[in-house]
Amino acid sequence: MTRRRFGHDGIVGLTGLGLAVVGWLLAAPAAAHADAAGAYYERSVMVAANQRCGLFTPELASALASSQAQARGAALRSGASSGALAQTEERARGRAGAVACASPDIAKAAARVRAAFDGYSRLQRMNFPGDTLDWMASRGVSRIAPVWKLSQTVNFGTDRLVFGLAGKDDARLLLAVVNFPDNARPYAARLIMRDPALAPEPYLNAIQAHAKGPLPLDARTPPRSATQGVLAEARGAADPGLLPSGVRAGYAFRFPASAAQTLAELDPREAVALEFLFASGARDEVRTAYIEVGDFAAGRAFLVAAQR
Repeated sequence: MTRRRFGHDGIVGLTGLGLAVVGWLLAAPAAAHADAAGAYYERSVMVAANQRCGLFTPELASALASSQAQARGAALRSGASSGALAQTEERARGRAGAVACASPDIAKAAARVRAAFDGYSRLQRMNFPGDTLDWMASRGVSRIAPVWKLSQTVNFGTDRLVFGLAGKDDARLLLAVVNFPDNARPYAARLIMRDPALAPEPYLNAIQAHAKGPLPLDARTPPRSATQGVLAEARGAADPGLLPSGVRAGYAFRFPASAAQTLAELDPREAVALEFLFASGARDEVRTAYIEVGDFAAGRAFLVAAQR
């Protein structure tokens, strides 16, 4: 991907960015990583231009946000620091702010983005690959039974879990649907995530990072002293349509909407822990599943960016 230059009298080279937005969303991860920082800069310029000039509908703005989030994730995975990307976004805002909203370059770039969005908005499903686990997004809507809108499937031991956003109609509840083959009955579940107030940067185990293959998810979580725990606010029998494939029964735990926002703000390289608690004598038994943060933020924005 070619890095575009921006002149003092206009936005030069952005007239082809509309197609690049959709091309980025559909690109293979390896290709997308080629110039991830440059891609993040480009998308940040258009996001900033829209915020300043009101160029796009809310749905199209969400599509841009999804593309920007994917670019940020790819840049982080390719070695960029969060601090460097914050500076990149600041430069993009400055460049967008230096161009008049009535500029012909702005108008042409916005028109290309709208044309590209027309096809993107009709996509019903999209896969957001991670290092070890993927997020599967679906814009399908059901008024009869809840369906998964954004989900990640995890096997931990002999137990199976689907985690993500689900609901009827336009509802998107943060759920964990789990099956325990030994018929164990959890009385609670809690989501353990990094607390940005205690740890501004993610903990990525440096020793294991040099090993071959992807960094294990349990090495992408912070020490307990740097985490925040969110208890599930409701528990019940899982709806059959939300259960892992081939499973007939299980439990569903619903988490607060604020937990979904916190998850979306985490670094895509890190992981969160989902703990299920079982009464067992004097001490609780805990079974832990690990969720890759990945492109959760981009997937969530994809759901909003559907054409209405």
